[in-house]
Amino acid sequence: MQRPTLQAVLFDMDGTLVDTERLWWEAVEQVADGLGHGLTGADQPEVLGRPVEHTAAWLGGITGAPVREIAEELHGEFAHRVRTGIVPRPGATRLLDALARDGVPTALVTASPRAVADTVLRALGAERFAVSVTADDTEHTKPAPDPYLAACRALGVEPAACVAVEDTPTGVTSAEAAGCAVLAVPSLAPIAPAAGRTVLASLEEVTPDGLRAMVAPRELRVMSWNLWCGGTKVDDHRAKQLKVITETGADVVGLQETYGDSARELADALGWHHHRAGDNLGVISRYPVTARLGDPDVGFYGGTGVRIRLDDGQQLDVWTAHLDYTPYGPYEACFDGLAADELIAHEGVRLEQMREVLRRIDDAADGALPVVLTGDFNAPSHLDRQDVEWPVTRAAEEAGLRDSYREAHPDPAREPGHTWSPVHVLHEDGSGRPEPQDRIDFVLHRGLRVLDSRTVVSGTPRCWPDVAGNDWPSDHAAVVTTFALPPAAGPGAAQPAGPTAGG
Repeated sequence: MQRPTLQAVLFDMDGTLVDTERLWWEAVEQVADGLGHGLTGADQPEVLGRPVEHTAAWLGGITGAPVREIAEELHGEFAHRVRTGIVPRPGATRLLDALARDGVPTALVTASPRAVADTVLRALGAERFAVSVTADDTEHTKPAPDPYLAACRALGVEPAACVAVEDTPTGVTSAEAAGCAVLAVPSLAPIAPAAGRTVLASLEEVTPDGLRAMVAPRELRVMSWNLWCGGTKVDDHRAKQLKVITETGADVVGLQETYGDSARELADALGWHHHRAGDNLGVISRYPVTARLGDPDVGFYGGTGVRIRLDDGQQLDVWTAHLDYTPYGPYEACFDGLAADELIAHEGVRLEQMREVLRRIDDAADGALPVVLTGDFNAPSHLDRQDVEWPVTRAAEEAGLRDSYREAHPDPAREPGHTWSPVHVLHEDGSGRPEPQDRIDFVLHRGLRVLDSRTVVSGTPRCWPDVAGNDWPSDHAAVVTTFALPPAAGPGAAQPAGPTAGG
């Protein structure tokens, strides 16, 4: 298996690679005491991770002493401590050597001045770093992104393909603003976990493979699919359904019109997990189902959901919904010529069904867990048409759910994304009227990032009623969305930990 691309690792210096954060605190404490200001924990944001000039200006503002003289004294006190007291942080040199063996370039990125950085580089081995960026090398230093951006430019790498290793909130802010993934190993000031940020207690827990995993895109592919009477209109439908699911690479599928045991049979054939609710709805997942959500005896129309657990322990909720198809708005618009206010008024049944699904989603929600809602809503989207404010999708949007297809394809004229219908070109009443083509199947989400979304139809389906031999076993197109998952926060998140490097 090819390893994910990690282009570089960018290390903060003070408190991250060497135990100078405490030396810097002691130097500031010495100078501050001489000026009549005793440092407390409340002063950490003005000291830790800050350049000399910032802390000098802050002390000058408090004490009234000349800033230039404070800066010179801080330089002297800190340089003395650095020369006599540099100690590598646990695991630092081991990790640097492991990265070197794997051919991963490293950079030193510090808010300390060049003179101090060079002293540390000599102690650590300057040959371990391809690039060093100090407070003297950029117009703005941390918490601005400039130092990390400068290091990336010097290395010729993309920030998003790099991991920055930091020990202070100031440094984390700088690295994240530059677009790097961040490994935080706090020294004195605590750092909270967050999306795109991993927090560990020590560099001893870190391996190159763990750092690679932090920049590897972690993806989840979710599919929404109306099976059309369980697929029974098409010959050998179960094998064709399995082929579609396999070829799309879907991880989770929200199903409608399951007609009984479709979810179980598909999951059993794939070796997956499943949930069935009523005779019409189901969810199948390659990941374990840890909870079943909503009414297990839901009727033909409504919604049901599951909570799934991913390989790294993260969980998310995936729902599927099927809303009533009558009266069908596109027919009333195209065939009956109803005005916008009448069309909206006729959406009442579906709107109430959607509101009930949204209520159940909120009732089941667990903190900040991401949510995905798949479904055949039997209603167009308010994002697709300027003439009608279709209320069903508007209600979902107001509940905080975003339309993944329209995020990926914001221009409805260029990418209409029609899902109804690949087998109905003419209206099935025999009148010869063209069937309104529309986007009525959706993958909505809350708390994820969309990488891609597309509609899927296999082959070139023949039109109704000559459908038995079709490769595509449905009268709807499916929607498949690929999401980027945030790294799991906290120790052990998104990376294997171990006592040895490489791997």
